Amino acid sequence: MVSISGIRGVVGSDLTPEVVVRYASAFAEYCNRGTIVIGRDGRITGKNVGNILASTLLQMGCEVLAIGICPTPTVALAVEKKKAAGGISITASHNPMQWNGLKFFASTGLFLDGEENQELWKIAGRPSRAYMPWDHQGTHTSIERFIDDHLQTVLSLPYMQPRKIKERKLKVVLDCVNAAGGVIVPKLLKTLGCRVIPMNCDVSGVFTHTPEPVPENLSALCSRVRIEKADLGIAVDPDVDRLVLIDERGEPFGEEYTIASVVKFVLEKESAKNAKSIKKNPSHKSLKNNTREAEPVVVVNLSTTRAVDDIAKTYGARVVRTPVGEINVAKKMKEIGAIVGGEGSGGVILPSAHLGRDAMVGIGLILQCLTDFRGTVSQFKQTMPQYFIAKGKVESKTPGGGDILTKMMEKYSRKETVNSDDGLKIDFADSWVHLRKSNTEPVIRIIAEAPTKAGANELLSAFTKEILILNG
Repeated sequence: MVSISGIRGVVGSDLTPEVVVRYASAFAEYCNRGTIVIGRDGRITGKNVGNILASTLLQMGCEVLAIGICPTPTVALAVEKKKAAGGISITASHNPMQWNGLKFFASTGLFLDGEENQELWKIAGRPSRAYMPWDHQGTHTSIERFIDDHLQTVLSLPYMQPRKIKERKLKVVLDCVNAAGGVIVPKLLKTLGCRVIPMNCDVSGVFTHTPEPVPENLSALCSRVRIEKADLGIAVDPDVDRLVLIDERGEPFGEEYTIASVVKFVLEKESAKNAKSIKKNPSHKSLKNNTREAEPVVVVNLSTTRAVDDIAKTYGARVVRTPVGEINVAKKMKEIGAIVGGEGSGGVILPSAHLGRDAMVGIGLILQCLTDFRGTVSQFKQTMPQYFIAKGKVESKTPGGGDILTKMMEKYSRKETVNSDDGLKIDFADSWVHLRKSNTEPVIRIIAEAPTKAGANELLSAFTKEILILNG
């Protein structure tokens, strides 16, 4: 599978040594044979894939900085801090453990975007490589503790008050699915004074449940939170860029509400800071031309909960939406100077840390948020707008489902607000539906949100039927 998210496949059948060599050598050329940071998410096959990857890069004349088992966001930070030409995270994200893959970072610490990926794929498609002679090959340096730099980045965030979090003495059940989070997340929690009850934190790469951090895969974590009478449960995916919470009752908080909570927290902090600044210097009110001061901007993708819009409105902030995909959100945030952003799958992006989804950053901000709030997780959720999301998919008989989406656009654009940047998003008065063509299957994905669960399911059912009718 080759996409804007890199390459991934089942090791041995799809992701073979030949594939790793082809893309590693292509990336070396793409980076002009400069310094490349590599890290891996702890999967069983990660070391073997990493050895092939590193050896290929060395043969191409690259300097390799190997930072070991670590989150994908740690690789991004290392690229920035080491001023590397690029970076590669060896991970298949939330795919099962027989999968692995490569995610590619530009020298900015951002993932390659659409155009950059096209260039990489073009190089990878060439029939041969120009490997370096024996006396011009690269050198390999191991930096096994770069996770400490990542940890310090979180502790140093402008909104963080570690001493206050320590005083709260939160009891946390943690599920890291035996992957990269197993070392760094417990370390962060303990540094912040939490009592940690670990589940699946041995970094063996043996996933004890389906690794995507969604409610249906987290029943054991929910149960353990209840048994331990913990303050909350935390789950991360194998490469630690998605964060999901369980409340003190053992109920899923909702992955959409990870980003909603962080947006609320950040905007509240910024609002308080600006109010304090104005009080100290009344002339500060005249800075209306400074859009960052006058109107903070939040960037999320088209499929993220409308709770973000409601929260932003409360604080006088503007929401900008992008096509689905972390790089799309991150690039837009950089372009317009957004203060916070992310995706409803549990992905938090805070520019003051770095421009990429980072569960570590999310954990730090959520713990600070709960500390300031002083109540329980479930009580905090009740302070936010309440929405429910339903998801489904329908097989498409036409390539990519284009004809169906065109017909739907013609119908709904007459009365409703629509967006065609990524499939078709239809906004109703208090709900919405997002229809997207799958990149990997002949299906149209349907995401619906409404103020009630029944309402979301009704929307999903209605649009499923409508697509089936158009599909013939």
